[in-house]
Amino acid sequence: MLRACLFALRLALLAGFQRPAVPQRGGGVAALAAAPMERGAAFDWTGQRALVTGAASGIGLEVARSLVRGGAHVVALDYDAAGLEAMAAALAPECAGAGAGVSTVVADLGDAAATVAAAEAAGDVDLLVNSAGVGRMQGFMDVDVESFDLMMAVNCRAVLQISQVVARNMIARGAKGAIVHVSSQSSTQAIRQRCAYSLTKAGVDHLTKTMALELGPHGIRTNCVNPTVVLTALGKEAWKNPDKARPMKESIPLGRFAEPEEIADTILYLLSDRASMVNGLAIPIDGGFLASRAHLP
Repeated sequence: MLRACLFALRLALLAGFQRPAVPQRGGGVAALAAAPMERGAAFDWTGQRALVTGAASGIGLEVARSLVRGGAHVVALDYDAAGLEAMAAALAPECAGAGAGVSTVVADLGDAAATVAAAEAAGDVDLLVNSAGVGRMQGFMDVDVESFDLMMAVNCRAVLQISQVVARNMIARGAKGAIVHVSSQSSTQAIRQRCAYSLTKAGVDHLTKTMALELGPHGIRTNCVNPTVVLTALGKEAWKNPDKARPMKESIPLGRFAEPEEIADTILYLLSDRASMVNGLAIPIDGGFLASRAHLP
């Protein structure tokens, strides 16, 4: 079943995108505006309203950009007010169609009450992408309570809370929809210095399955993507040391890290009707890392 779904995923992505060479750029607004790519046009999002968390940068920014290019109205949620403002300005020329656009919501997803209020402020949502996350790289013996609580709140609890608000709204409206969470390859593979972070992402994987089970009868699909290291601005900073990056790259059969738009491509497919029978999956986007299961020094 999983093999068949992943095969269908590959076919749909090949059919939907004419991929140029992988661009060497980061996930920031400046790069996004300076080097636009023909992405998002393969899907028609006209009349759709999408909530994207972590939308000011990285994967969330790439997803938001592709959605507005396809005609969607994106509610962009992030804690970075300045980043959201810059993102909305950069995406304004990209909006395709009368209904396309960007509205912003600033919220600290570490605050449970603020998280619910932000999700409710998004209004009637058809598509949800939970991309916001925080990571503190600590080994088992070094995890402290403050770091654990922060990562659990933002990476796991906020995903649950936002999804609850959105799903209740969908069900009340009798609307079908699609939800995608951004998890990690470390949700299933133990990696040094990722103890608490990996726990939160394992929780996202299980939440995905539970939501697929309970929301499926309402026509709401839930999946998650599990990327390897992604070269967002934060990813580049975290892995800029060649001695640190080399063992990880050597554990990836493709021999490189992922670009944000490569993750966004799969998210877009999962949001679309082309994935109408894909529900409850955690899809690795890792260049073969989990297939190799290499031991990292």
